[in-house]
Amino acid sequence: MSGHSKFANIKHKKEKNDAAKGKIFTIIGREISVAVREGGPDPKSNFKLATVIAKAKANNMPNDTIERGIKKASGAEGGVDYKPITYEGYGPGGVAIIVETLTDNANRTAANVKAAFSKGGGNVGTPGCVSFMFDDKGQILIDKEECAMASDDLMMLSLDAGAEDFAEEEDSYEILTTPEGFQAVVEALEGAGVPMASAEITKLPQNYVTVTDEAHDKGMARILDLLDDDDDVQNVYHNRSED
Repeated sequence: MSGHSKFANIKHKKEKNDAAKGKIFTIIGREISVAVREGGPDPKSNFKLATVIAKAKANNMPNDTIERGIKKASGAEGGVDYKPITYEGYGPGGVAIIVETLTDNANRTAANVKAAFSKGGGNVGTPGCVSFMFDDKGQILIDKEECAMASDDLMMLSLDAGAEDFAEEEDSYEILTTPEGFQAVVEALEGAGVPMASAEITKLPQNYVTVTDEAHDKGMARILDLLDDDDDVQNVYHNRSED
């Protein structure tokens, strides 16, 4: 989930049980399948696949699992045909929410997403109703405890590779890129042996909403929990402040 405490959220997810890891691998597996079908199995000529592979590696997906997913998606048998559908709406307290899904049953997915919003006191809106509040960015997060490189050296490496911004937090580094410049920065970090806690093309809010009402806060948490439990949901972005 995107918010101010992005690194804390990533770290929390990585510390969950094996079932949660399986969920992440399933999500990435679907993204690999769609990327291969849309642009072919070679990440050098398929930008979308290259970005998914970077995300897979940051989540410690084994290389043979990645390769097996690519081969399966490019094979004659094809497997399940997943379609991307994006939903936009508002949660309680005026929080903007974007939900990206990959599904083989659009009716099921639409019903589940709408139910999640409704149960938390939110509502699904029309396409484009909140997406203008977010910017598409490449975002790379690095755990300070796992990074041996000095901060200044890491910053110069990132900026020289084409990063737009570099920020140092208490326990992490955040590197932002354009979507087009994302892969070059990832490759530069990989070449330097820098471990990445997270690496993905994401949507970052232009402004954040602070939810102070306890009922609204619980409702928002309910929406996010239901969406997180839905196998069709790939990514959820929102502009609620996590601070």
